[in-house]
Amino acid sequence: MRKLALSTALSFLCFPALAQAPAAPTAAPELYVLTPAVTYNAGLQDLAAEYTRQTGIKVTVKSDGMGKIVDDIKKATPIADVIFLPVAFMDGMEAEGSVVAGTRSDVGRVTIGLAVKKGAPHPDISTPKKLAVALKAGGTVLYSDPAIGSMEARIINDMLYRYPIFKGVKSKISTKGEGGQALVRGEGDMALQLACEIVNHPEIELVGLVPEELGAYIDSAVAVSARSTQAEAAKGFVTFLLQHEHDGVWKAKGLVRTQS
Repeated sequence: MRKLALSTALSFLCFPALAQAPAAPTAAPELYVLTPAVTYNAGLQDLAAEYTRQTGIKVTVKSDGMGKIVDDIKKATPIADVIFLPVAFMDGMEAEGSVVAGTRSDVGRVTIGLAVKKGAPHPDISTPKKLAVALKAGGTVLYSDPAIGSMEARIINDMLYRYPIFKGVKSKISTKGEGGQALVRGEGDMALQLACEIVNHPEIELVGLVPEELGAYIDSAVAVSARSTQAEAAKGFVTFLLQHEHDGVWKAKGLVRTQS
């Protein structure tokens, strides 16, 4: 029996790798992000790619309609780790426990802007009255279809019909994509569109943002999904996105960061 024990001990001394085999390397987490177009087009893609470059953690960003995102947060696969939503939608998600408590943060604001064809004159739209004058004088004003559930389209539609100063504006709803896309196709002379969806079309130019008092903007928030199986990694990604050194990336794509 002693000879057997001695033989076993010697085998471990001769082959230490058998006694202390290295643990298999842990695979880097992959993060899945759900977002509406308002943040998808406003710098999120760029920052996700930079985060992957710096950390090696793959980030998949999927854009969808608001209602679809709310449904997918609750039951879709792959499971979302990080979610972006307009503030009002995020309020509901937080109230029903669909996000991890304490992880919600405000991201910033994207305002409706006025677009014209590249090289066209840029009218003064610094006040509601001046905006109304520019729209009436500018020809056909395009915007997205409210009937398909577009939040920005409803905001634009409400603005044009709520305020009497816009009576007489010649508007046209685009039934094939955004108002900016319709302007690129030559279907009108101007377009009202979220700023983040104007600056990504080189064929058109952003004249400016509509006056703040018109309320034509979307404020967005971000949070970690309660269904996420890698909440700590998701929190790290959110922290990276909201570092103020990245404010310029968001702003260049049309989103003004919430200051804290």
